[in-house]
Amino acid sequence: MRMVFGLVLLVGVALAGSAVYMAQNYIGAYQDELARAQQDQARIVPTQTVYVAKRALKYGDQLKKDDVRPVAWPQTALPDGTFGDLAVLFPEDTDEPRLILRPMEPNEPLLMVKVTEPGDDIGLTSRLERGMRAFAIRVDVASGVSGFLRPGDRVDVYWTGRIEDGDRGQDMTQLIDTSVQLIAVDQNEESISGARIARTVTVSVRPEQVAALAQAQSTGTLSLALVGVGDDTQLSDIQVDQVSLLGLEQAAPRPQVAKERECSIRTRRGSEVVSISIPCTN
Repeated sequence: MRMVFGLVLLVGVALAGSAVYMAQNYIGAYQDELARAQQDQARIVPTQTVYVAKRALKYGDQLKKDDVRPVAWPQTALPDGTFGDLAVLFPEDTDEPRLILRPMEPNEPLLMVKVTEPGDDIGLTSRLERGMRAFAIRVDVASGVSGFLRPGDRVDVYWTGRIEDGDRGQDMTQLIDTSVQLIAVDQNEESISGARIARTVTVSVRPEQVAALAQAQSTGTLSLALVGVGDDTQLSDIQVDQVSLLGLEQAAPRPQVAKERECSIRTRRGSEVVSISIPCTN
């Protein structure tokens, strides 16, 4: 009987030890998994719902609900002026549409500066940056790069006119402004396809450039040279006249020949007054 009791006790102690060992292993694995989960949670970037464009949107397009979709955007890289609520982007109290102010690519977030308020019209002022002014330049097929100008292009502006220098004058062409941005061609503010002969182009310039362009346009003719995409070449002062163009030497002014001095006296002979030349004494 005592042997049976001892055997049962021994078996019970063995089972208890095994249970404790298994429990320790389980608890250890659970703690490791919990620590791993906490580390993964720490690496997760907090996000916020932002509405982005589902397709390419161009200037002047009407924004519709089918054109947007919600995405989770990292809060640490959230642009200013995003839309996180569809009811704010498309208010229920109005049927007036929003229009696109700036072209957008697919998956680009919609920003307040890129769309109009519901019912607002698109004007040229929306394309002007702070401190800039819009100025219209008259062009034709020659001065307007054969009609290949587009809103958003950059051009160099050349002036051609006549400069008077005393009794003489000469025709001259001079660079007066570089990398000027076009914001409209005629009355078209969006991109156009194909060649189109414009009568006027509108550029975005600083106020002091407006004065220079206005003076140049009133005293001569302006020609535009299209600047390539990504071209940041700094141009120096460019000036060409007829003499330098043809490789001629500037003609020296003719010497002034001193006119010989003449002296005379007047005397009366009868009823006539006669002038008689005499040597000059001083």
